[in-house]
Amino acid sequence: MYRSKALAGLLAVLGARPAAELLDLGPVVGANIAFFGDRVPCKIHIEDLYADLDRHVQEGALEQFPDFLQRRLPLPDESIDVVLCWDLFDYLEPPAAAVLAAQVTRLIRPGGAVLALFATVPAREPAYTRYVIEDEEHVRYRARPAAASRRREVLQNRDILRMFDRLQVSDSTLLRSQVREMLFRKPAETSAPRPAVR
Repeated sequence: MYRSKALAGLLAVLGARPAAELLDLGPVVGANIAFFGDRVPCKIHIEDLYADLDRHVQEGALEQFPDFLQRRLPLPDESIDVVLCWDLFDYLEPPAAAVLAAQVTRLIRPGGAVLALFATVPAREPAYTRYVIEDEEHVRYRARPAAASRRREVLQNRDILRMFDRLQVSDSTLLRSQVREMLFRKPAETSAPRPAVR
């Protein structure tokens, strides 16, 4: 279990918006759906990209995953208030990671938030981490079997910031498990038209 600083930020974003929408890029976890549903009235979209990644690995089609991600999330631009990426980026090669970051940035509304976790030490075990939200401050995690393995090299902070260059880092915490929890926010002014120069 780890103590999350980001959950409070996610709840604040969701609670401040009528008809908020949340996108979870991990598997269906009943406790997480109940957690958000009990606290904030919001619509929850579940898009299990871990299962998609596993399928591409098993079919020997990993080089096609960036193109797949380009079409995988056909939601309207700026239609989502919160995105839960979990540690998905740790399993993606640079081309796929860049595409997913661009898609997440496209989907998030101005003022919205993105939660992502990044390993700071390499690990090659073929396993995913399943995250279960316990309460407003704690997340329980455990390994589950996977066809994919983590990347050989961890993402450096500069690489992460480059991927999410249109978002701002709202919070970044290094956990005892050597995982960095990052909360990104989309600046509220990104969708506002610039005033005409006269």
